[in-house]
Amino acid sequence: MDRFQMYLEAFAARTEEEIAKRADFIRRIVHGSGAGGVVVGISGGIDSAVSAALCVRALGKENVVGIWMPIYSQPVHADDAQALAEAIGLNLWTVDLRAVFDQALAAIEPHQPLTDKSKGNTKARLRMTTLYAVANERGWLVADTCNRSEIYVGYMTKGGDGLADFNPLASLTKHEVRLLAAALGVPDSIIKKPPSADLWAGQTDEQEMGFTYEQLDRYLITGEGDSDVIERIEEMHRQSAHKRQLMPMC
Repeated sequence: MDRFQMYLEAFAARTEEEIAKRADFIRRIVHGSGAGGVVVGISGGIDSAVSAALCVRALGKENVVGIWMPIYSQPVHADDAQALAEAIGLNLWTVDLRAVFDQALAAIEPHQPLTDKSKGNTKARLRMTTLYAVANERGWLVADTCNRSEIYVGYMTKGGDGLADFNPLASLTKHEVRLLAAALGVPDSIIKKPPSADLWAGQTDEQEMGFTYEQLDRYLITGEGDSDVIERIEEMHRQSAHKRQLMPMC
């Protein structure tokens, strides 16, 4: 067995310990801030599912709101968001942002036409605006849903899913998140679904990044990998440094 698989087997053996550690972290952050609860953006994907499940485990379902925010989203993601809510007892709201998105594009595009990527990032930022509107009103915190793999290569939207008050997944690679998902009772349909930010039809993380999560996670965990893939990973890491740092200030 190679080093990567050995690492994952060892992690799988301590999933309950990892869950308990992260639940304690969430309680300390939320209670220490004086907040009454947590708001989580639900995408129908595995990272938001695990973030929400950890928050429910830590705080109880009465203190967690998950918000599904479709913007011309694929039906499978809506189905999986509902399946997650039923599986973990999540209080799930649907806030349909299609009209808001359409109005934003109608106001912007006469001045600056937008590519699919810019439109996708606009969707992410509208979703974060929604989460903070609810959190501000309730005096709650917004939970981040980005994992270590995404953060390392900057695969998140600045001012969108890269913005939150705390992150219970920041030290977990995508493979480790999957192992926690199974232990937390996340539905198989979510665990096995190809990762996608749902920014446009047919979009997947791996297609956009240009390498697989197995290649990325193997490199992050063991330092091993094809030289071309490692070069691509490190280039993305360098180019996305601004997403992991405070803005330059004079």
